[in-house]
Amino acid sequence: MTFADTTTTPEDLIKDGTDAGFMQDVVEASRQQPVIVDFWAPWCGPCRQLTPAIEKAVRGARGAVKLVKINIDENPAYAGQLRVQSIPTVYAFKDGQPVDGFQGALPESQVKAFIDKQAGGEQGPSDVDQLLDMAEESAGLQDWGGAAQAYAQVLQLEPENEKAIAGMASVYLAGGDTEQARQTIAMAPDPSREPAVNAVRAKLSLGARPTGETAQIESRLSSDPSDHQARFELAEALAASGQLEAATDHLLKIVEADRDWNDQAARKQLLTVFEAAGPGSPIARDGRRRLSSILFA
Repeated sequence: MTFADTTTTPEDLIKDGTDAGFMQDVVEASRQQPVIVDFWAPWCGPCRQLTPAIEKAVRGARGAVKLVKINIDENPAYAGQLRVQSIPTVYAFKDGQPVDGFQGALPESQVKAFIDKQAGGEQGPSDVDQLLDMAEESAGLQDWGGAAQAYAQVLQLEPENEKAIAGMASVYLAGGDTEQARQTIAMAPDPSREPAVNAVRAKLSLGARPTGETAQIESRLSSDPSDHQARFELAEALAASGQLEAATDHLLKIVEADRDWNDQAARKQLLTVFEAAGPGSPIARDGRRRLSSILFA
């Protein structure tokens, strides 16, 4: 049984090959673990589409396979021996022999399936997954420098990784750099299916209030607890400062007193707060439960 090489770094997984190094980098190396060979050329349009998908799938295979890219314009010998008639052409080598392959640019899902087949499903945690875990752990400890470093490494490997984009934006938010957070989260698709991306966007939409304004609003509310506008403004101020649980409490009080107040502004703001907290967070789960009990009582 072949196990993933846990000592392999991301840089070791992918390399540019040559005819001179083919025996060592492909044939001999494939006796230890599968080696994928991508025959390509700079002028080949489909190659530019396929190669990034192969690289992503190889990194996702978590060290179980390696990739060697062969520019056939500069290294035609083994392409000729393997009868490569069109490019891109991809071969999988095991035990010193080509055992599988395909021609042309395939959809990313099929490329991943091909790489997973060669890997044999024996992968450990991917480099990206490990880095994301490290980043989240650092963020949980408020080690923003460590989190930023790990997220940056993920983005070097996968520039479009939405979890890393959201994580880096969150680091900027934690440091008070709202503008940089906005620029960073703009790198993610809009709309996005990634909860972390939507959480950051929701936090940014909550805005900010000048220091000291909260005390003024609290004074107004203390004078008239039924002042929904003051309570709403207080909830906005609390949410903007990251006090989402307290903001939720005030918004729920408004809904309970008058669910249709100001065109249901409190309920709508609650949904934004829940998204900012994260859909699986205790704040969102408990808040939605309490909101439902009020609306359907």
